[in-house]
Amino acid sequence: MAASDPHQAADPEAVKRHPNLFRAIRQRKNPKLRRTDITVTDDRAVKRAVKAASLGNAMEWFDFGIYSYLAVTLGHVFFPSGNDTTQLLSSFATFAVAFLVRPLGGMFFGPMGDKIGRKKVLALTMIMMAVGTFAIGVIPSHDSIGLWAPALLIFFRLVQGFSTGGEYGGASTFIAEYAPDKRRGYFGSFLEFGTLAGYVGAAGLVTALTAILDTGQMEAWGWRVPFLVAGPLGLVGLYLRLRLDETPAFQKLEGGTAHATEAADGVETTAKGDLAKIFRQYWPTLILCICLVGAYNITDYMLLSYMPTYLSDELGYSETHGLLILLAVMVFLMLIISQVGKLSDRFGRKPLLMTGMLGFFFLSLPAFLLIRQGNIPAITTGMLMLGLSLVCMLGTMSAALPALFPTHVRYGSLSVGYNLSASLFGGTTPLVITALISWSGTNLMPAYYAMAAALVGVIAVACMKETAQKPLAGSPPSVETEEEAAELAASQTPDPKF
Repeated sequence: MAASDPHQAADPEAVKRHPNLFRAIRQRKNPKLRRTDITVTDDRAVKRAVKAASLGNAMEWFDFGIYSYLAVTLGHVFFPSGNDTTQLLSSFATFAVAFLVRPLGGMFFGPMGDKIGRKKVLALTMIMMAVGTFAIGVIPSHDSIGLWAPALLIFFRLVQGFSTGGEYGGASTFIAEYAPDKRRGYFGSFLEFGTLAGYVGAAGLVTALTAILDTGQMEAWGWRVPFLVAGPLGLVGLYLRLRLDETPAFQKLEGGTAHATEAADGVETTAKGDLAKIFRQYWPTLILCICLVGAYNITDYMLLSYMPTYLSDELGYSETHGLLILLAVMVFLMLIISQVGKLSDRFGRKPLLMTGMLGFFFLSLPAFLLIRQGNIPAITTGMLMLGLSLVCMLGTMSAALPALFPTHVRYGSLSVGYNLSASLFGGTTPLVITALISWSGTNLMPAYYAMAAALVGVIAVACMKETAQKPLAGSPPSVETEEEAAELAASQTPDPKF
């Protein structure tokens, strides 16, 4: 393979003899930016894009959150058995089923997003998610239709999982490509604000229903309410997404309303969503993405999905109290997550991600020892320790991951890497932890599992490049004002020699 640097390809002696020639070759390969190459973002358009992408993400995690928080009830409704652990494992296995098809959804929707555009695919994933969730809310119980009930539940979980395969990769790509380079972390953090909002909405609704209804009413009809709410939410999200324009980076890729010139260094000019190309050419970055997402997902699902079940099933704590504490922690994280995004813009993605990973590595065991004490102050303190570690990743990851890949394969690569990892490690977290506790006999297994994940995450963060305040690979710089664009273009022009 030819070296990209003419100095590497040529004899050093030749470079010394003909410095002007090799300087001209280098400038030809890396031409200076012109003013027309630099994207000036529209602040209103960026905010619209962030709102639409974040709402979709909120809905996705509302859907997954309600399933997690209703796991015990759903086990009784769809998997009648004399053994509570068997029911819970069956319910969590169905939760994990949705993650098994996420990589297939990522492989289907990701390259499609690189070919036909981010906006159309995100509208399609929104429709599928809303339909899948609403349908779960109308499935008859096992008592009514027997084995057809769990079969239908699994089918619609598969629909949810398939659509989710195109959601996170697309939504994070959408925001990253709209945002100016110097504020990508801040705007990206709102995607995970949506994640927390979805969980808060789910936890709040389930807590309210659990407080108002008795166990019989919850199992008879109360569990359906959160699923049925997803239908109208999906229509609102679809409306917002259809009103958006395509991202500036994709428009330049396609030669749309904004045109890239040959002077825009490294700007891709074709959109080929080729899975074989992704695996063949970008496999090292894909592995890095899988490791980062795996560490992040295990800790995320452990705290935001599994914790209420852990408190009630393993510690015998009140379901309502456990959800209320988690709700308070998540609201606190929502209040500070955008500030974490700003910190990642200022200090870099790597320092914030490393803080979160090391936080889980060193604080997981003390946090679970506190939680195990069972009183409200101890549980709250333990969950806050985990929450503060998690928010360092939540507020940074949605800006860090899209920057790993170039524009022409960003949606596809991120969807494949993210969903392979989410499938292997994220969705299986409640199931694995429940099985590990049953096998080992110790309820500290969630802490050990999180520490192992965090160790992998520390190595992955150490291996990644810093991308804060830099243009996305394959795209020209993106700035907020005309003045900033003019300054950047001028800085690329050498001073005249008089």
